[in-house]
Amino acid sequence: MLKPSYPVRTDRLILRPYTPADLDALYAIHRLPEVARYLYWEPRDREQTREALEKKINETALLEEGQSLTLAVELAATGELLGDVLLIWHSRSQGAGEIGYVFHPYHHGRGYATEAALAVLELGFDGLGLHRVVGRLDARNEASARVLERLGMRREAHFLDNEMVKGEWTGELVYAVLRREWQARRRA
Repeated sequence: MLKPSYPVRTDRLILRPYTPADLDALYAIHRLPEVARYLYWEPRDREQTREALEKKINETALLEEGQSLTLAVELAATGELLGDVLLIWHSRSQGAGEIGYVFHPYHHGRGYATEAALAVLELGFDGLGLHRVVGRLDARNEASARVLERLGMRREAHFLDNEMVKGEWTGELVYAVLRREWQARRRA
């Protein structure tokens, strides 16, 4: 079980639960075709974003397997919403989890996704006691693959044309890191 103490702070970021006041900033992200490009959903209109936000607002703790923790990521210096990061608790018995992130393209290339994901990995390994965390992504999403590599995750699989997404066959990459690898990296 994981009930983080909020906000979670990093050097430059604040990770916190979403609130209804985040609708405009989240819509500014979700409406963009370049954001939805490698995701399962199409660019969202305001109502679809509101529905997604309502779900995110309730994802503040991991009380049982199968749940997701989704945190808004804001720039500490300005309070601007940059995107979000999530942790999914797949299995208690296997100690399995998954991370993901979505950021506004304006903020790509500045290390924010890596910084936020590192904080979530810490929650998963140290707070929830996970054994293994994976990251899954569209094989064409090179920028996201680089984030996972910077996190110390290793590429374990490349599934060719394994899913029909938005009318086209897409490949999937799977990255993973074990708790012992995470701990060794932190000591280094």
